[in-house]
Amino acid sequence: MGVATFLILPLILFVTWVLISFYAQNLRVANRQRRSLVLEGLGLPVNLTTRLVGFFHPYCNAGGGGERVLWTAIASIQRKEPDIVSVVYSGDTDASKSEIIDKVKARFGITLDPSTLHFVFLDSRRMVEDSTWPHFTILGQSLGSMYLVWEAMNKLIPDLYIDTMGYAFTFHVVTFLGRIPVGAYVHYPTISTDMLLRVKSRKRWHTNAITVSSSSILSKGKLLYYRVFMYYYARSLRTAQFLMANSSWTKNHVDAILQHADPLLDALHMPLLLIPQPHKAGLESAEIVYPPCDTHEVATFPLEGRERVILSVAQFRPEKDHETQVRAFEHLLKAHPEHSQSVTGSEVKLVLIGGSRNTGDAARVEGLRQLAKELGIEFIYLSVITQDRVHFIVNAPYPDMLQWLSKASIGMNTMVDEHFGINVVEYMAAGVIPVVHASGGPLKDIVVPYNGEPTGYHAESPESFAEALHLALSLGPGEELAMRQRARAWAIQRFSEEEFEVGWHKSGWRDWVFPPAPVSLSQ
Repeated sequence: MGVATFLILPLILFVTWVLISFYAQNLRVANRQRRSLVLEGLGLPVNLTTRLVGFFHPYCNAGGGGERVLWTAIASIQRKEPDIVSVVYSGDTDASKSEIIDKVKARFGITLDPSTLHFVFLDSRRMVEDSTWPHFTILGQSLGSMYLVWEAMNKLIPDLYIDTMGYAFTFHVVTFLGRIPVGAYVHYPTISTDMLLRVKSRKRWHTNAITVSSSSILSKGKLLYYRVFMYYYARSLRTAQFLMANSSWTKNHVDAILQHADPLLDALHMPLLLIPQPHKAGLESAEIVYPPCDTHEVATFPLEGRERVILSVAQFRPEKDHETQVRAFEHLLKAHPEHSQSVTGSEVKLVLIGGSRNTGDAARVEGLRQLAKELGIEFIYLSVITQDRVHFIVNAPYPDMLQWLSKASIGMNTMVDEHFGINVVEYMAAGVIPVVHASGGPLKDIVVPYNGEPTGYHAESPESFAEALHLALSLGPGEELAMRQRARAWAIQRFSEEEFEVGWHKSGWRDWVFPPAPVSLSQ
């Protein structure tokens, strides 16, 4: 019985492999007709010279920093490579192509050409929702992304696939079904050594619930889970032909993951080495391409005459840690009551602007409203209640956000290990003094000395954020103006859309769309 099982199992695996390969081949054949229909629908000639570059971005209509990267890249391609059709795989089935294009214009000021832009709308986006996977979330979302990209490839296979949201596990599905090169713009690694260290040290975090951090057994189990996941994530990243990272922090983590090895798991996966791969990548490192930031329009805002407004611009996602901002504001008003005196004109306000993607984000906003009320921020130290001490502005139009950036004094970002921080760059270019968490991109790339002088402040806890806010609010006129000037100069010099486009087109993606012709031996 044991010998029969030993012989039958490889046969079953072989037959399964043959059937899946046959399915993939038929899918690629059927894709020729789908491709023709897309080109005809756009009014373009149906020929093999028109290349399709696919962008996997299930939340393309969210209006955040990641979406700015997506649309700036596509707009750049439309200007510099007019023969390329950009295909966006989106789960925003509640919006039409024209509505998405209009929102991109309203939110980012980016104009897209609909004649070389096609949307493939996906019905299974719930498979990558964190609410779908209350346990083993990153594993569930990664497996869900594989299912979602399977749906995408069944609808249209491009000539090049670029993931712009962080779904590296989709690379396996795309390379097998489509036999096409893959790449990615990495905003944030799905798992990192920092996450492993937090679990190992049993630190409570939004990715490490108290039920796990308080238990030695559960922590060891989760550490094993993370170890296995890290191994497969590294294998996924190494499938890519090119990788772009949005900051030095992200690059360092991605490069470390690309070199990650596990001898035991490597031994268990020796049979996989026999499976032929369409592209041998051998990728060893990522290229830094800083994301595009709105430095043109905001750089025209006056640096003087600012209102005493502390501004936060960030999607209402859990990792953005808006709660720390609210608590920091409370600590500021309690420790320095002079900032709450409306009679003297020194009253400080907190304004939180952000996108809300789903019911989870909406519930988070409501929780923050309740927290502000519980802390009594709106009327602390005041003889009369003012209802506008803390503002929550959800899904604000782009002009409204610009208006706040033009008059705010301070910009706050409390996310730990923020991969980059486009909002921080926007603060600085707009002349808003940044107060940011001492980690990730804001620490290493953005809020750094310019000509040897500071461009903002770093903090780590609600109390230290409160003190940093106090320092920024207490600057003398000359010192305040000088810091705003330094911050703006650095932001414009390093993080403009022009700098992004240069990096984007040097990253190597185009070599996989138009591979160089082989050199003839007779030449």
